[in-house]
Amino acid sequence: MTCPPSEDIIRQVRRQCPKIMLSFSRGKDAIGAFLAIRDHFDEIVPYHLYLVPGLEFVEESLAYYERIIGRKIWNMPHPTFYKQLNSFIFHPPSHAAVIAAANLPNFSYLDVHRMIAEAEGLPDSALVASGVRAADSPIRKIAFQTHGAISVSRRQFYPIWDWNKARLLETISASGIKLPVDYLWFGRSFDGIDLRFLAPLKKHAPADYRRVLEWFPLADLEVWRYERSLAA
Repeated sequence: MTCPPSEDIIRQVRRQCPKIMLSFSRGKDAIGAFLAIRDHFDEIVPYHLYLVPGLEFVEESLAYYERIIGRKIWNMPHPTFYKQLNSFIFHPPSHAAVIAAANLPNFSYLDVHRMIAEAEGLPDSALVASGVRAADSPIRKIAFQTHGAISVSRRQFYPIWDWNKARLLETISASGIKLPVDYLWFGRSFDGIDLRFLAPLKKHAPADYRRVLEWFPLADLEVWRYERSLAA
């Protein structure tokens, strides 16, 4: 299967869906996707999925991007957030009964799509723009070659699927839009609660680090082991 260029993908989706959503992680790929589609649709509804609620550096960057995009960005829990709580990740055994009794919901990306579409008055068929690119990995390249850059079943399309990193960074630089502070601290956008993110967060944003521990108290052991290895 030959996947059409991203510009053709955008035009094809525009004919079917004048109003769309944008999965906005605050990362460079999400920014690139916004820049690629912003002049082509009647309405773009952006949403961000948080991994830990209430992190100040995330909230500050969302406020900045809302000014850029010109509208409110939906900020909703990532399906992984509840999945990790329900799996007792970074929790002591004594918390298991309480978490189980809370009966926290498990939901999918499609559930998020339906909730936002309903709240915004969009049809259920409205697609979500995602910044996934073929250049990210050989597996993704094969996926685009096999399945194309529009997935009706997932309600997603990929408006920069064929962009390389140089084109992406040049486009963002030319727009004047800033990358979030994540790239200074982590080298990428915040998308996990493993050591790659925990150690820099403790160093640069201790209040946010404490907020992570409110939800995942034993995450502190990851940093403790790392700091002990440095002292050895």
